[in-house]
Amino acid sequence: MTNFIPIFPLGIVVFPGEQVNLHIFEPRYKQLINDCYAAKKPFGIPLVINNAVAEMGTLVQVSEIVAIHPDGKMDIRTRGEKVFRILELVKSIPDKLYSGSIVHYPDNDERQQPLLLQKVVTGIRELHQIIGVSKDFKKPDHSLCSYDLAHHAGLSVEEEYEFLGLMHELQRLEYLKRHLAKILPVVSGIESLKEKIQNTNALELLKGFNFNV
Repeated sequence: MTNFIPIFPLGIVVFPGEQVNLHIFEPRYKQLINDCYAAKKPFGIPLVINNAVAEMGTLVQVSEIVAIHPDGKMDIRTRGEKVFRILELVKSIPDKLYSGSIVHYPDNDERQQPLLLQKVVTGIRELHQIIGVSKDFKKPDHSLCSYDLAHHAGLSVEEEYEFLGLMHELQRLEYLKRHLAKILPVVSGIESLKEKIQNTNALELLKGFNFNV
């Protein structure tokens, strides 16, 4: 499927199913939000990286306008729907301040992978325990998917974008599994080093070496 959508390029990666709260202050994007909300139509959030609009992004729907401030700024809630690939940027739209793009929606295989999912969830919880983070995913483990977990695995923005381009749930979970296998030993080692350094300030009773033994 191919169609035209308004776009709101941002320096973040949004995943399908994710709720994103936005503060809107630029006139062009206030117009975009008002237009989309009134028509109940979605818009796209492609990633801005290296001062350019990336090829991939996520279609989002305005679920609520939370507040409109006296100066016209807006606080809104949006929800990610599906991944798109930009075919052509449309920088100028008649009578509009914002831009758009012609996009294609790749087929996305979201079949559940329960055994691999549980390994990834366990790894993320281990990571959070090491760094002292408490995270409630607000879903039972069996209802989670890779998109629910990606922001909580310690990926860089570049890695999140690479992850967004994977169109199979098995690929996405394997990506997270490999990432966790790489960073968990590093993070664990850093925490052990911190503990060792902190303990050097403690008074220790050490038995001297006996040369006569």
